Amino acid sequence: MAWTIRRMLNKMPQLKNPIMIEGLPGIGNVGKVAVDFMIDELKAKKLFDLRSYSMPHSVFVTETNGVELPTIEVYYKKRGNGQRDLLFLAGDIQPTDEVSSYDFSHTILDMMTTLKSKELITLGGIGLPTAPENPKVYCTGSSKQYVEAFKKGTTMNNKLYGVVGPIVGVTGLLIGLAKDK
Repeated sequence: MAWTIRRMLNKMPQLKNPIMIEGLPGIGNVGKVAVDFMIDELKAKKLFDLRSYSMPHSVFVTETNGVELPTIEVYYKKRGNGQRDLLFLAGDIQPTDEVSSYDFSHTILDMMTTLKSKELITLGGIGLPTAPENPKVYCTGSSKQYVEAFKKGTTMNNKLYGVVGPIVGVTGLLIGLAKDK
């Protein structure tokens, strides 16, 4: 199940040690909303779009009563001033079955290698029976050292085990598979 990657620019930008931030639809669309907000606020530019027959067999109805196929896109933002550049993985959907999710995740990790990106952040929500009065931010990762470095200087909650179940879909697979890359 191949993924078609269409480059949106004639010339590839030279990115400085970019960090990939994923936010595809999931529980509460938390990751999607956050990444869409960052793309808009930072005026990130579209770098790629991805298509596959592994995507859901549906279209979205537009405001003008037309239709659009669901998309998954990669955006970039050059930051300058010695800061690392950013890549954003965003979209309307994510693969709907296990094999497609693995295939897509490997495609993204290969893309990251091509773009010389060695760091990946995935964003997602936690399914709870009721909305908490004081929402918390949790952090996990592929190594204890990375998690500790990421949490340093923040108010992230240290008690993740037992609160968060399995991280499903691309959000979980990307961080799980990235460790082997």
